[in-house]
Amino acid sequence: MNESTSGNSTRPLTVLVVADLFPPDINGAARFAERLSGGLVRRGNQVHIVAPSTDGFVGARSENHDGSPMTVHRLKSSRVPGHETLHYAHFLRLRTQARSILTEVRPDAVHIQSHFILGRPFVKVAKELGIRVLATNHFMPENMLRYLPVPGFLQRAGTRWLWNDVGRVLRQADQVTTPTRRAAMLLSEKANVSNVLAISCGIDASKFANNTRISNDPPRILFLGRLDFEKHIHNLLKAVALMPRDLGVTVEIVGNGGERDHLKALASQLGIASSVAFSGHITEEELPKAYERATVFAMPSIAELQSIATMEAMASGRPVVAADAMALPHLVHHGDNGYLFAPDDVNAFKDRLLDVLTADQAELDRLSDNSLHLIQAHDIQTTLAIFEDLYRDEENLSHESSDNLSDYTQAIGILSPAFKARVQALRDGTQELRDFVDEVRDDIRERASEVRGDIKEANKKVKKAVKKVADRLRD
Repeated sequence: MNESTSGNSTRPLTVLVVADLFPPDINGAARFAERLSGGLVRRGNQVHIVAPSTDGFVGARSENHDGSPMTVHRLKSSRVPGHETLHYAHFLRLRTQARSILTEVRPDAVHIQSHFILGRPFVKVAKELGIRVLATNHFMPENMLRYLPVPGFLQRAGTRWLWNDVGRVLRQADQVTTPTRRAAMLLSEKANVSNVLAISCGIDASKFANNTRISNDPPRILFLGRLDFEKHIHNLLKAVALMPRDLGVTVEIVGNGGERDHLKALASQLGIASSVAFSGHITEEELPKAYERATVFAMPSIAELQSIATMEAMASGRPVVAADAMALPHLVHHGDNGYLFAPDDVNAFKDRLLDVLTADQAELDRLSDNSLHLIQAHDIQTTLAIFEDLYRDEENLSHESSDNLSDYTQAIGILSPAFKARVQALRDGTQELRDFVDEVRDDIRERASEVRGDIKEANKKVKKAVKKVADRLRD
């Protein structure tokens, strides 16, 4: 991307991010909104978030997300029926609340993360107030219809109506973005939204890079994400059930969702329950370790507009076996950093997983290096710089991330010695940083433990002194 030479290009921005899904929600859209916001703050900008309340608090308060403080305006909400954690903002007075927040914050730009509930009033009011509006689409109507009481014969009409609704809201924005060129084409074809920019969600690869050499001894498969139907995790379990038992394959499934109980029952029915671990939600600190202990990352989903989890696996130097659907082929280059299989073809899924789980060390290293090479095009600093330019309405710039250039999709073959050295330097540098952070964390914990011990001892002495004074007063 060309660097801007505009006179105000370095001026800090005030950005209002409007998100129906935001932490503590755990999903791709929420994580993108969080990491975008945290990155913008670290680059010197002021960020305000508008999101549903998840703990009963309503109003503005300072919250820490992605390691950065930001003001979050929490709106009155209710829990989505049938879901453990998701909340939706109450519809009443949303336009009034939007006008109040926008008038108070006076942002340079509003960036909505979905059209569904909060996006509608904030787009309308922001346009009335002359504030620039960006919209990033993470939504696919097909994913939603399964959870609505819509008869099968009305599904197609319902999908068409929902796509039209997406278009009605997004066409009001000054600029629409989505993570990949495939997703941009989808918006153009189905929602009649033109001039959509493809900008990678981006990733801080240094959080996931490691010096642990990939191994299939023992062979271990990881899936991480929402446990919902469109992820097609049932196909992963069926594929594993077809593998030779003496290979000793284990599966770790990280995340939660509506399909968790069904998947547990299916693992028992298939006779592989002892080989499948359901880890639930894990902390940000545990996240890199989950990728690090895996041989291969599996993503059988048919509805990914990008897939942050797949990018994290690549940044960990892990090959990926994924469904040849939606935007996944953009990340997984067949034969380079993993393999693709036809959606719902369980036998092909099994074979491609075995290609990795039974590969020799030289092949594992090649797949690993290629994942690290490809993920460099998704650097989050590039993503943040592009969005800053879009918030300022900078002209004459390339506003798409480099993963959308034609040479990104070309076959890699074998990395050159120079690229291999660069990949190894990335591993060494980030591992050194992680070791330092772990050392500092351990030192803080040790000091905290000592302080707690000192406090306990001091409390005992204070209690004794108080008792003595009390005894004297009684005498």
